[in-house]
Amino acid sequence: MNQDPSTSNYGNILIVDDQLDNLRVLSTILAKEGYQVRKALNGQMALTAVKTLPPDLILLDINMPEMDGYEVCKRLKADPSNCNIPVIFISILDDVLDKVKGIKVGGADYITKPFQFEEVIARVQNQLTIQRLQRELRETNQKLSEQNALLLLEIEKRLQVESALQAANDKLRELIWVDSLTQVSNRRFLDDYLQREWQRSAREQLPLSFILCDIDCFKSYNDTYGHIAGDDCLRKVARAIRYAVRRPADLVARYGGEEFAVVLPNTNFHGAVRVAENVRLRVKELKITHSSSFVKNYITLSMGIATKVPVNPSLPETLIAASDKALYQAKLQGRNGYCACVPVARKNCSGNLSIAGEIKCWNKHYISEEEGSLNQE
Repeated sequence: MNQDPSTSNYGNILIVDDQLDNLRVLSTILAKEGYQVRKALNGQMALTAVKTLPPDLILLDINMPEMDGYEVCKRLKADPSNCNIPVIFISILDDVLDKVKGIKVGGADYITKPFQFEEVIARVQNQLTIQRLQRELRETNQKLSEQNALLLLEIEKRLQVESALQAANDKLRELIWVDSLTQVSNRRFLDDYLQREWQRSAREQLPLSFILCDIDCFKSYNDTYGHIAGDDCLRKVARAIRYAVRRPADLVARYGGEEFAVVLPNTNFHGAVRVAENVRLRVKELKITHSSSFVKNYITLSMGIATKVPVNPSLPETLIAASDKALYQAKLQGRNGYCACVPVARKNCSGNLSIAGEIKCWNKHYISEEEGSLNQE
């Protein structure tokens, strides 16, 4: 019988990968966490290992010769004695269709390479917790059918187990929506949240602001200090931005690479500028040395701010595009600052009012999109 991982990390884990380096790295990580680890170099070895001693969980590479990970998973799930073993795919394939295929053949989760050690541990722990809770739930249901005299007590226990299972599933959803490196929201959640806030702001005719933040000269920072220091820098900057954005409804997310985004519901552009200044000061207070930057000798941000009162059938992408345009202008003006694209009412040639966009750069320049002129503020 497999060891119960409910009170410690002594779960029995099988790692399947045709690359020895990957096997070595993963087995070292998991062994340090207290797990019992077995390894298999190909699909056939994996099937034999499972038949000999079923593991609590399988980490399965997809791209393997002779028998790929999808086929291995299908064979495991076709065997009633193994079908409840959770399988986490680990692959360099990051396309949505590859992930969907993994789920369809019976995979419980999917981790893309190169992986973050913290993400691997978190997902392994989550699947082992779900497996344990599902087993307890099955056992509880069996007891309920056999012990009518203890019906009320067993129902209470069942509810407790189901609640714990729901909490584990909630944790899994959190992993799906959170960037594993910086621990702020990821791009997928950002897009979903911005869409919902855009629709709400359109219904209530409230301003919605968006700030796009870019770490200045981050490539040269990575080249100078290395990628480990670069990852640490991203974590610190993300934390600083999160501390600068205080309201519960505001959202901080990793937009991609060294870019972060801030969504500010019910916020006009003056309020967004105050938030941007707070973000700038928070990042400055980090005092992260950047000797290869042509801007300052420490890490700085360039930011683009956009504010709109959404109207149908416009899309939230217009807000992102406006903030991206403002960010581009902030970089042109020397970086380490922020520009805002703000709606301004003007009369057109017919004498009617129309809404145009202006770019304003603080302590630098003022640019009119329509005229294309550059004036000192």
